[in-house]
Amino acid sequence: MSENKIPMICIVGPTASGKTALSIELAKLFNGEIVSADSMQIYKGMDIATAKPTVDEMDGVVHHLIDFLEVDQSFSVAQYCELAKATILDIYNRGKIPVLAGGTGLYVDSLIDNITFVDSDSDEDLRSELQKEYEFYGVEHLLNQLRAIDPDSAQKLEETRNPKRIIRAIEVYKTTGITMSKHNANSRLNDSPYNVVKIGLTATDRQFLYDRINKRVDIMVENGLVEEAREFIDVKHSSTSAMAIGHKELVPYFNGDADLESCLENLKMQTRRYAKRQLTWFRRDEKINWFNIDVLTKEELLNNAVELIKKVLFDEK
Repeated sequence: MSENKIPMICIVGPTASGKTALSIELAKLFNGEIVSADSMQIYKGMDIATAKPTVDEMDGVVHHLIDFLEVDQSFSVAQYCELAKATILDIYNRGKIPVLAGGTGLYVDSLIDNITFVDSDSDEDLRSELQKEYEFYGVEHLLNQLRAIDPDSAQKLEETRNPKRIIRAIEVYKTTGITMSKHNANSRLNDSPYNVVKIGLTATDRQFLYDRINKRVDIMVENGLVEEAREFIDVKHSSTSAMAIGHKELVPYFNGDADLESCLENLKMQTRRYAKRQLTWFRRDEKINWFNIDVLTKEELLNNAVELIKKVLFDEK
């Protein structure tokens, strides 16, 4: 066990890969408590759409950082890391093992890598001005501004073309005089406080995973997804919660612009695309030990995970 570092088990992977079930089994075996790393399960309600574990599924294992925020409240990765760090320390101080589990790669990496976030005052006038420029000229206009001051950040944001993050990168430079890419480089200078064993769940056959996703959506519908989405349709969402997959895809059905079947097919497609993005994100991390859910039985998967954890965290051969 690494000196002065908190031992932690981390389970990652795409949606519908079985992270919840494995994390619960491991928490039971290693006297652990689960810390969620899911950016949508933090919100109250939306239980079916975000695949929150039920009380029965939790099987007595304590879960943290799920179901605690109203849907009209925004939540940042910096806020997540602050809460998660305090939660993990509390779990460890009570003699238990923290089990980090979820598919939001930004949450996982920022927490484990001990990222220091930009501490700069917001310039509301500048942000408002940039937002108006985006609405009038489009995202390419903002990207060109960012390329002129911070080409590294512009390159990273070129694929997602997320206006909120582009605006933030411009704002950071104009308020601090330091580029976002420089801030990010400096933020990684701090050592991680965790001794982590990372386990990733995937499948050798991508279609196997996609079939699980399609089946999960069907089960969600049986469990009341449409009714849940209808309840939330008129609720004011934050910019964060509005990104949740599972409700917004049903809006055309509620508005009478599409039939339910086509909306559900779109939901399945969007979920498959999300899973692909998750895999792309996690594949960059060479420290993840991957297990194939279409090759291993559930028993083999659990046994292999246990063996790895004992070796990495407890020096057991």
